[in-house]
Amino acid sequence: MVNAWWGPQLNALLGGLVVAAGAWLAWDSISLWGVFLIAGCVVGFLIWKGRTIGLVWAWATLLLGVESLVWPIVTMVQVRSITMEPTDEQMGTILSAALTGLVSAVFWITFSYGFFKRAGQPFVAPSTETTGTPTPMVRSGRSRRNK
Repeated sequence: MVNAWWGPQLNALLGGLVVAAGAWLAWDSISLWGVFLIAGCVVGFLIWKGRTIGLVWAWATLLLGVESLVWPIVTMVQVRSITMEPTDEQMGTILSAALTGLVSAVFWITFSYGFFKRAGQPFVAPSTETTGTPTPMVRSGRSRRNK
């Protein structure tokens, strides 16, 4: 496990690159400078909010989920700016963006929820010491019937 001071910062850089790549894939009309600007803003945000590596990736996956939710909307706006009445091919593109965006958004937001939930629980290391007392057995309230 990495316990160095640069652990969360390095992961924030990697998370920022992942989110910027997701933005570049979602909006194919973004320039290279726009991708660098998004990556810089996301890295700054992740360094600010992510005190641990788990929180860095929780925020990064949440941002990927939000990107996935926005992607179909951006696709609809792009098609609408091209023409008032979309063709069947453009409608297929919108449908595929909506379905893919919804599925991936649910995945990334659920993944993020798991990271946030895990980050809220304290880490308990397993004890290596063995105790001389046996562990008590927990019995249910119902009695067993002999047949």
